[in-house]
Amino acid sequence: MSAGTKAADLRELDNEGLVAKLREAKEELFNLRFQAATGQLDNHGRLKSVRKDIARIYTLMRERELGIETVENA
Repeated sequence: MSAGTKAADLRELDNEGLVAKLREAKEELFNLRFQAATGQLDNHGRLKSVRKDIARIYTLMRERELGIETVENA
């Protein structure tokens, strides 16, 4: 995933795409946490960014589950 995925980009994906992005983000978070534990992590800010991406994906999935439509400011 890129550094800080935009919600508008995620909204364009279908449900399978969101699940794939979630899987990628969780795998990246695992790898970053492993690097942090072994002292090999260079960019500690990336941990925060990936956690926010995961939360953003979960939020979009929940919005779709509830049928909530949000209006993006264009």
